[in-house]
Amino acid sequence: MITKSKLKKHTYDVINVAIEVHKALGPGLLESVYHRCMIQEMKLRGYPFKSELSVPVEYKGLELNADLRCDFLFADCLVVELKAVDAIAPVFQAQLLTYMKLLKKPKGILINFNVNNIFKEGQQTFVNELFRDLPG
Repeated sequence: MITKSKLKKHTYDVINVAIEVHKALGPGLLESVYHRCMIQEMKLRGYPFKSELSVPVEYKGLELNADLRCDFLFADCLVVELKAVDAIAPVFQAQLLTYMKLLKKPKGILINFNVNNIFKEGQQTFVNELFRDLPG
C-alpha cells in the first residue's frame, strides 16, 4: 500500500538520481540524453520504474490511443517528467498534472536539467486529490 511517507522516500530517490546524472553531465544536453542516463542510474540502484509508459486517454467511455507517454512511472505511484529547457512553462506543469490524473497517481515530479542546481531550481513536485486521501 502506498503511503505519504513512501511517496516522500520515492521522491527523494528520484531527485537523487537526477542530481547524480546532472553532476556527471551538467546542463546543456538534450532531454533524451538525460532520460537514458536516468534509466541507467535507476537500474544501477535497483529501483522499480517504467520508462516511456503509455498514458491511456479515456473519452466518453472509450479508451483512445493518443500516443501520450510519460517519461517515468516510479514504483507504480510517482509520475516523473523530464525537461531540458531554459524555463519551465506552465504547459509542462499542466502536462504532468494531466498525466497524474490519467494514470490515477497521487504525486509527480517535473525535473529540468538545464539548470545549475537540480535540487534548488531544477525540480518541482505536485500532488493531486488522490494524495490527500493517502495514509501518513
